[in-house]
Amino acid sequence: MEFETLVALRRKLHAFADPVRAAGASRFFKTGPGQYGAGDRFLGVTVPQVRSLVRRTDPLDESQVLSLLRSGAHEERLLALLIMVRRFEAATRNQNQGARKRWVDLYLANTRWINNWDLVDSSAPHLLGAWLRDRDRTLLQKLGASKRLWEQRIAVLATLAFIRHGEFTDTLSLCVSLLSHPHDLIHKACGWMLREVGKKAPPTLRSFLDQYAPRMPRTMLRYAIEKLPEPLRRHYLAGPRLG
Repeated sequence: MEFETLVALRRKLHAFADPVRAAGASRFFKTGPGQYGAGDRFLGVTVPQVRSLVRRTDPLDESQVLSLLRSGAHEERLLALLIMVRRFEAATRNQNQGARKRWVDLYLANTRWINNWDLVDSSAPHLLGAWLRDRDRTLLQKLGASKRLWEQRIAVLATLAFIRHGEFTDTLSLCVSLLSHPHDLIHKACGWMLREVGKKAPPTLRSFLDQYAPRMPRTMLRYAIEKLPEPLRRHYLAGPRLG
């Protein structure tokens, strides 16, 4: 396999750039003034194209990966996060706890650059969530209470790693704490994770909905009940609204 220098890697990434696709991504990811992705800059590179470069990045050192993560170009930040996940997973296979912790520490120290929902979703479960599976998880409550939208979403999405192993407590607790959150992206994240809980344990989701559905933002509720039988969806949608 041909490995890349940072300069060559950036050159190849930018060679994929498509101005028309970049304009569409800028609209889709809400980069206008006052929107959640305000100021983000897209090259117009697809996710498969970004992923095609990840396996060529092994020679990059930590500072070079962080250079990508702190880039003004969205796709460079995505590439950096995919590299970090790859290296974390390699350290897991090699049982190198020091390397695993180092990548988690770098991830948490650079959350200001993990600043759109796709960046969170492609990294938080696979890195932070995987790290916390057998560790104290109070950090998630701290992130969930952050004033930064993206740190809150990181907390919620990290719990996907637990849900996949039949552990639901952290997800449910975070969703309760975020019931009154004002932003649609948190409503969607919580609803999505609740839906995942329901796939593993339908009675657990039903119990949660029986208690909290009247207080759930409409978007969160709709996401959570998406896979339920139609009569149940109608039941929860038609229930009283307290929020």
